[in-house]
Amino acid sequence: MVEQEVPASYSSLEEREERQEELAGPQVVCPGKVQPSPSLAKFHTSEVLFGPGALAELGHCALRLGARQPFLVTDPGLIEAGWVDEAIGYLRLAGIQPVIWEDITPNPKDHEVEAAYECYAEAGSDVIIAVGGGSCIDAAKGVAILSGNGGRILDYGGIDQVPNPIPPMVMAPSTGGTGADVTQVCVITDTANLVKVAILSRTLVPEISVTDPRLLITMPDELAAATGLDALTHAIESFVSRAHNELTDLHALHAVRLVAGGALLRSIEQPKRAGPRLAMAQASLEAGMAFSNTILGATHAMSHQVGGLLDAPHGVLNGVLLPHVIRFNAEVDPTRFVPLAAAAGLDTESVPPDEVALEFAEWTRQLADSVGMPRGLAALGVTKQHVSTLARTTLKDANMTTNPRDATADDIEALFYAAL
Repeated sequence: MVEQEVPASYSSLEEREERQEELAGPQVVCPGKVQPSPSLAKFHTSEVLFGPGALAELGHCALRLGARQPFLVTDPGLIEAGWVDEAIGYLRLAGIQPVIWEDITPNPKDHEVEAAYECYAEAGSDVIIAVGGGSCIDAAKGVAILSGNGGRILDYGGIDQVPNPIPPMVMAPSTGGTGADVTQVCVITDTANLVKVAILSRTLVPEISVTDPRLLITMPDELAAATGLDALTHAIESFVSRAHNELTDLHALHAVRLVAGGALLRSIEQPKRAGPRLAMAQASLEAGMAFSNTILGATHAMSHQVGGLLDAPHGVLNGVLLPHVIRFNAEVDPTRFVPLAAAAGLDTESVPPDEVALEFAEWTRQLADSVGMPRGLAALGVTKQHVSTLARTTLKDANMTTNPRDATADDIEALFYAAL
């Protein structure tokens, strides 16, 4: 098991107590009720089964949620790797026979989700299971949304637009980065308008996450790199989010420590070693638990637009955009980047916060370089002609609501130009 280090959100116990006293203020006591203080933190996540061999619990998890004919969403790569056969075996041992759906592509498309739902409904399935990466998990969540609410999947874009309950879900992630197995987020590509639509709802937090790091062993190097940078971006944007709290901070900082401590590089250089894969699985899980409760920021809002337009890899886009967004946000308040830089192993003692933030932005760029990411969006097909449209749709993305700095269309255009 990866050694747990509990990072502090404040530099000392005295600072924590002082801050809590500042925030608490007077409480208003009503009959039978105490008014919560402004420092109240809320944290919502899935039940988590974590560790090598956890996939063997998949059948029991499905049974506990009432499965009789579960619907299993996956992709051809996971089938070829043998993980789907293993998962089906565990479901059969529990006495249940799943319906399999594998017609999912990266950056899942609206029509793919709706076709999957039609199969789900025709089969009379119940519990929804995903074995795969973020695309499989998002598609499975889309099927769940349509099962409980009907209509078209794009009808539910935005925050808290899923009004009715959805079927229970069990997610078994196969990549070390998306965190989708524990989040309230589902991202679907609108193929008519070539944009990604983010759906955020508490109903989308899966009942159970089954994280078996063995599944990460069969990832191609480029996927390991991209999803690892995605996990890092989740942790960073969660920590600086307007909606962060002490509980999310702990997980976000620890995820950065795991990635920066060599887990990402070693998982690519030595893919069969258990330690790095275990660490990346935990980093993905913790970053996912953090950002599900804080939402994210401009990096993800921008990468969603490029991903929708060009069907480009999400984690790769984050790796390119992240240092530019860090510098932009730090111009207003660099202090939140100091604990992140310290978690990454940078020297923050007696260094002004604005310098620390710039060094941290450069560190993220160097890490992206070390795992083979392109240095600019142009390498992925973005041109100057795309920038105006990308900036306009970025401002509509739900993740902009929690970016720590307000941004105009001109600001976002400047960021895209800088990232070309």
